[in-house]
This record gives sequence, structure tokens and C-alpha cells, in this order.
Amino acid sequence: MTVLGTSMKLAVVALTGLSLSACATEDYVDKQIATVNDRITALEGRVGQVDQAAQAANAAAQAAGSSAQQANQRIDALTSRVDGIEQRLSSKRPRN
Repeated sequence: MTVLGTSMKLAVVALTGLSLSACATEDYVDKQIATVNDRITALEGRVGQVDQAAQAANAAAQAAGSSAQQANQRIDALTSRVDGIEQRLSSKRPRN
């Protein structure tokens, strides 16, 4: 074996060792995945809370809209009655 051949083998072994040390271990990857999964679970909980709040707000808005529509219908009915009363009163002569 020549010096060049031996140094090439040493270089290959050194590069292989360095490349293997740069790989993430299974334990490290598992820890990182667990951290991400915990964050996802927390976010899913928050999204669920926000969704419930949005649904409650939507239900309240629909109920308010229904109440407003009923109130408008009553106002319309009263307006026509008031208009009729005003017309009858304006056609009568004062009693003085």
C-alpha cells in the first residue's frame, strides 16, 4: 500500500465519520416531533374554542335579526293604525 492509498482511505473514513455525526438521531427526531405534536394539539384546542365562540355569536346574531324583523313588522302595523287615526282626526272639525 502506498502512502497515497492510505491517506485516501483515511480521508474516506474521516468523511464517513463526519457525515454520520451530522445525522439526527432517532431520539432527537422523536423529541422534535413530540414538540410539534404538542403545539398542534394546543392549537387544535384553541381552534375548537374559537369555533364554539363563533357559533354562539352567529346564533345570537340570528336571534337578534329575528327579533328586529318582528319589531319592524309591529312598527309597520302600528304605523298604518296611527296613519288611520291621524286621518280621522284631521277630517273632524274642532269643537270650539
